Amino acid sequence: MDNVYIPHLLQRLEKTLTVDLDTHLADLETLTPVRGELTVIHQGTYLEVKARANTIVTLSCDRCLKTYNHRVAIAPQELIWLEHEPDPATLPLEREVAVDDLVETLPPNGHFYPETWLYEQICLALPQPQICDEDCPGIDVGKPAQAKPVDHRWSALAQLQQQFQQPES
Repeated sequence: MDNVYIPHLLQRLEKTLTVDLDTHLADLETLTPVRGELTVIHQGTYLEVKARANTIVTLSCDRCLKTYNHRVAIAPQELIWLEHEPDPATLPLEREVAVDDLVETLPPNGHFYPETWLYEQICLALPQPQICDEDCPGIDVGKPAQAKPVDHRWSALAQLQQQFQQPES
């Protein structure tokens, strides 16, 4: 998937780029390609990014550690503000950040990376915690097996341990 040079969006019909998706993402292992559609619209001071995509990923259950397949279907929308990056020398060393400042920004003459954006959206859609089934019992620990000493020099310690474990009569 090619990166999008933001000023080129202004020259497109209705300032819109639509990409049909049918690809595997480099940083995300999926069973099926990511399929769907991605639309980037230049709105003057911001980019409006929309996607509709689905794929199947293999996850590992947090309870029993077995792997299972999970279908991921996303339909995210995001506004990415276009503003020049401030000079780091003019910024204070420490500053409070308001909730309103927690937005994505890109330089107006920079690039938009659709593959990275799509990867982030799919990762955000993955379930947390990852459980293979509602009734997953977890790992069966059972009764630990008694390990026999491999080295005969440990046999005296094993006998002493058995003496402490026997119930007193």
